[in-house]
Amino acid sequence: MEKVGASLGPTEQTVLLNSGTRMPLLGMGTFRLQGAELVSQCVEAALAHGYRSFDTAAVYGNEAAIGQALGALLPLHGLARSDVFLTTKLGPRDQGKAEAEAACLRSLEQLACGYLDLYLIHWPGTQGKPQGDKGNREQRWESWRVLERMHYAGHLRAIGVSNYTLGHLQELLAHCRVPPAVLQVEFHPELPQRELWDFCQQHGIHLQAYASLGCGQLLGRAEVGRVAEHQGRTPAQVLLRWALHQGVGVIPKSVSPTHLAENAQLWGWDLSPEDMAELGMMDCSRHYCWDPSGVT
Repeated sequence: MEKVGASLGPTEQTVLLNSGTRMPLLGMGTFRLQGAELVSQCVEAALAHGYRSFDTAAVYGNEAAIGQALGALLPLHGLARSDVFLTTKLGPRDQGKAEAEAACLRSLEQLACGYLDLYLIHWPGTQGKPQGDKGNREQRWESWRVLERMHYAGHLRAIGVSNYTLGHLQELLAHCRVPPAVLQVEFHPELPQRELWDFCQQHGIHLQAYASLGCGQLLGRAEVGRVAEHQGRTPAQVLLRWALHQGVGVIPKSVSPTHLAENAQLWGWDLSPEDMAELGMMDCSRHYCWDPSGVT
């Protein structure tokens, strides 16, 4: 299988997935990023500041704009398609055999990228089904078999899941032919997901964080502020470095070029054991986004 481009950055800034491809530990998130002009401006700033990974999803409604922006901007930065890592996700309405295949092909067309570096099942449930409906289990299993086939066909370099609980992961690993390469979940000092982190470590699954800043709610926390002052860094940098310190990838989103630049300044320094201990005291199992624990 072809490796991603060398310009993805130094080895210490990437992780080797169980699929054999390297994935940058820092990516640009694009949730709620709308409009071709704004998308282009953000992608341009991200590329200029060294971002080589971009995370989107069918439900974000911006795949076409991201594909157009990358197609126009990569040559201007002396980059090729193989120099960036592109992730998108199967929407909850598209769970199931026929729906999943059509949705994946639609994302490939929208992004105009030839192949996807990573394709995730976005949610363990199916849109329109109650969370407790046992049909959710069968639908996501059918979807996974589609992802496996498309992975073998070369359309998807790596496949994975998002918002899966420990139970969902255990169920998947018991039956799959291709194990998930990545689990993307909400992960921050108030929700450190220790059991999931341990499980992923044991089974060679890379854990990737979203909502690293607690949807902005953690930026003003006193514990974060003290560590930021001690390190001479911003609260956002501290929260992102907290995940990277544990080998967890991050995909911060911002429409501000200044914040995009700051969020990329995560290398060459680290949190001390005392810093990690202080941030560790914040654990209260608080979700700021979606809680998948009720999905059968």
